[in-house]
Amino acid sequence: MTCRADPAAVPQGVARDERGAAVSEFALVSALVIFVFLAVMQLGLALHVRNTLTLAASEGARAGARLDAGPQAGVARAREVVTGSLSARFAEDITAGGGSVDGVAVVVVTIRAPIPVLGPIGPDRGLTVTGRAFEESQ
Repeated sequence: MTCRADPAAVPQGVARDERGAAVSEFALVSALVIFVFLAVMQLGLALHVRNTLTLAASEGARAGARLDAGPQAGVARAREVVTGSLSARFAEDITAGGGSVDGVAVVVVTIRAPIPVLGPIGPDRGLTVTGRAFEESQ
């Protein structure tokens, strides 16, 4: 036995009311997908810059901690690594100095740089990364 719906029970305008819904749904979902894609790209770019700056600070600290070098050699090496990997605008604020960790002399290289932003939405603060290396003269 088959059960058929009564044609009089189904309103005639229902099929007509949903025409064009796919177009608006596509527009809304496309905007959402683009926003999520740009957010993931922003996060990936920020992490890439942070990791590269951390590498440059550590490399600069190791270069400045050599026996025949000083903190300014560390700044030069860090600047070289940053400009070789990223844009020169990330290498504008690099400082180096001496310090002490548990009574052991270290060279500290600090890099301050802006976080790159892909679109109008993004963080307004910058990154500060630090690299340390034990001085060889001990």
